[in-house]
Amino acid sequence: MGNYKIACFDAYYHKDYAKTCCILFETRPIEKSIFECCKITRPIEEYIPGEFYKRELPGILEVYWEIKRDINLIIIDGYVLLKDGKMGLGGHLYRSLEGRVPVIGVAKSYFVNSEDYIKVYRGESKKPLYVSSIGIETDFAVNLIKNLNGEHRIPNILKRVDRLTRS
Repeated sequence: MGNYKIACFDAYYHKDYAKTCCILFETRPIEKSIFECCKITRPIEEYIPGEFYKRELPGILEVYWEIKRDINLIIIDGYVLLKDGKMGLGGHLYRSLEGRVPVIGVAKSYFVNSEDYIKVYRGESKKPLYVSSIGIETDFAVNLIKNLNGEHRIPNILKRVDRLTRS
């Protein structure tokens, strides 16, 4: 696997605002963070099952446009595709970026209306991550997620961006 610049996004919802963060990192020669950015979004959309993207997409796009760097790949916390041809957060992000950057979705929990994902087990965990992608082969996405740094279920970089959103 070559060297990639990957933007890893996550959001956390506080009482009246969302904090969306991104860690831009390179995969080679060693996995290292090269840039971090966070933005506050107000107001936030109400959570509606199957329409999660309406909540997270505005903040992700705001941070993405702030970065203005070459990005080879994006990782989001969520699904790329849903059943019946609908798109999840990753699909909507890919479409919003006009297909310029492939998107990998890494969901921590199963969503009944999702499809086209592969269960990935990391470390000693018996609980899978649900990996999906658009603009890149799912097998490549699975291999990348399996090989990110970290001994446990959640790769270190995903834990780190999650912690950033909560701080």
